[in-house]
Amino acid sequence: MSTTAPDLETVDLQNGLTCSIPASSPLAQLLKSQRTWHGPDAIQRRRILREAKSVAIVGASPNPARSSYFVSTYLQQSGDYDLYFVNPNADEILGQPVYRSLADLPVVPDIVDVFRKASDIPQVVDDALAIGARTVWVQLGIWNQEAAEYGESKGLTIVMDRCIKVEHARFHGGLHLLGFDTGVISSKKGAQR
Repeated sequence: MSTTAPDLETVDLQNGLTCSIPASSPLAQLLKSQRTWHGPDAIQRRRILREAKSVAIVGASPNPARSSYFVSTYLQQSGDYDLYFVNPNADEILGQPVYRSLADLPVVPDIVDVFRKASDIPQVVDDALAIGARTVWVQLGIWNQEAAEYGESKGLTIVMDRCIKVEHARFHGGLHLLGFDTGVISSKKGAQR
């Protein structure tokens, strides 16, 4: 029985390095997708987070095992934002009322943070536009380039495939390697409180 080595493809990584991977692998297919849309850079994301006073979390979950719950807990404890939870199937999350839709919110949020699948993003963008929101922030791992381009063409600021919790902690000096707020501010590795 003879086996042949898979066809290898050399890919350029964002850090300037290259590597060879099987051309038929899912990673190679993803890298070939050629994302051409680029959202706000780090300085712009920091400004968005610092200027915002309110965040609506679309797809918020009362389940502590869900990432939206973890992010909601972090944002609630940061004290930087008034939070509004949007989920048509929940009544209360983290002791706060839950709204069925963005249109039901008592305020226009500065940021609409989205925990929905990629195919749902166009509807969320439309809903955000309808209420006059300024920014739609699509969570880490979620990508819909067409929705991002459309939203921007209508005046929205779109952040996509980034975790608002990680970005907030990063810009506020509390990001641990694993994404947890250490509570320690020091220039020395492993510093104690």
